[in-house]
Parts: sequence; C-alpha cells; structure tokens
Amino acid sequence: MNASAALELFLDAHRLKCTPRTGWVMRGVVDAESVADHSFGVAFIALVLGEMVDQPLDRAKLLTIALLHDLQESSIGDIPMPVTRHLPPSAKYEAEQSALNELLDQLPWSEDWLSWWQEFEQNTSIEGQIVRDADQLDMLIQAHIYEQTTGNRYLAEFWPPLQEASFNFPAAQAIYEQLVTQREHPAVRSAV
Repeated sequence: MNASAALELFLDAHRLKCTPRTGWVMRGVVDAESVADHSFGVAFIALVLGEMVDQPLDRAKLLTIALLHDLQESSIGDIPMPVTRHLPPSAKYEAEQSALNELLDQLPWSEDWLSWWQEFEQNTSIEGQIVRDADQLDMLIQAHIYEQTTGNRYLAEFWPPLQEASFNFPAAQAIYEQLVTQREHPAVRSAV
C-alpha cells in the first residue's frame, strides 16, 4: 500500500462531506445532511445495535461496512429512490459496485471490503444486517428531526406503517416503534 493510493481514497471519501442526501433536497429540506453526516449516523447506530444484538459479531467488520456503505456516492452521487424507479432493476447496484471497485482497487484489502459491502447490499451477514437496520433507522431519525425542526410534512412517505416496517433485529424494530411513538406524541420522550 502506498501513500499516494491512501491519499486518493481520502480525497475521494472527503467529497461525501459536501454531497447532500438528495432525497431530502428533493422534498424541500434546506441545508440537508451530507452523505458523510449520514455515514456517521449509520456507524454510531450500528455500534449501539451491535451491543443490543445477542449474537457474536465482528465489530471491526461492522464499523467498516457502516463507513463503506455509501462510499461509492463520492463518485456517482446519492441516487434517490424516485430515480431508481426509472432504472432497470440492477442498474443502481451495478453502478455502485463499479464505482466502489474503482475507489478501492489500489488497496491490498479491497477484496475484503468489497465482499463486506456486498454482504450489506445482499443482507447476508449479521454485520451487514445490523448496518442495514442502522441505515434505515438513521434515515427515519433524520426524517423525524427534520419534521420536528422545520415542520416539513413532505417526509411522510419515509415512514412505513408499524406492521410493514422491515428490520432484521427486534432491537431495531423496538427503536423504530419508540421513534414512531415520539413522532406521534412529540411531548412524550421515551423512557429508556
């Protein structure tokens, strides 16, 4: 591994700090969070969920997946769900995989990282499943914060009904249920 390849990766990843989450912008959120903001939220939630899940897991792998899960957006941008409805079913995944391959191809550990990212995308490992739950929870927490702080009511589409919410782990489902309760009754803070 040479310093030049590491620096290039750092510069690529740094672009995430100024890449807004497009879904929020499309719904009228001013000063929307960046992809880097979201990645921090996902990593922190994944770390906490990892402690709440009563199964053995690799925390380094968990946090690596959390930090990598949207790295490809530094090259291709944040492609929001409304856009993916107009693309062939595998187009977004293939574009993201190609971009991530390109970003990581000079790293000696790129095979591990790409494999772990695929575990997240395909929901096949406990670490990938925790990060998938964290990714969804971070988005919902951010929607709640935007609704509370800006009054933006164009975010209702992000909220699946309780019976339709799909999480891999009961801990994530319980957090979602608490968040929905707090959203419906803002004066009530959850007692944890």
